[in-house]
Amino acid sequence: MPVIEEQVAPTPPPSRSTRLADLALRIAGGLVSVVGGVLVALLGLLLSTVRVGGHLIGVSVLVTIGAAIAVSWFAYTTVGRKWAVALPALPWFVLMAVAAVRTTEGDLLVAGDNWVGLGMITAGAMTFAVMAFRQILGPPQRRHDG
Repeated sequence: MPVIEEQVAPTPPPSRSTRLADLALRIAGGLVSVVGGVLVALLGLLLSTVRVGGHLIGVSVLVTIGAAIAVSWFAYTTVGRKWAVALPALPWFVLMAVAAVRTTEGDLLVAGDNWVGLGMITAGAMTFAVMAFRQILGPPQRRHDG
């Protein structure tokens, strides 16, 4: 008995309006990712001084790790490119660098004697690095055109 393979018609290429809408959504996702990176940095800096009973607690470290994972995943998913983890990571790194430098007025957001702030910077940098490493080495994202 001969086996007849079912022929599948090739899918037509997406229309121009579909491609433009996809591009607009990817750009919007990239912009939201950048804003997310800024918010992760600001939230981590705000929480780095939280004390309970006069002692610093490491809540900002945990929040930074979780938020960095979430915003990195969001960037990769919405933009659809492996380099998208840089969109939230770059503003985060810039804000951490600015927070670690004393201003002319003497203000400093992350002091060297604040173990939580230093832990937050280390944990956030490592989280973004691990997310980038996983995305670069992972399989390419499937495209769902249709």
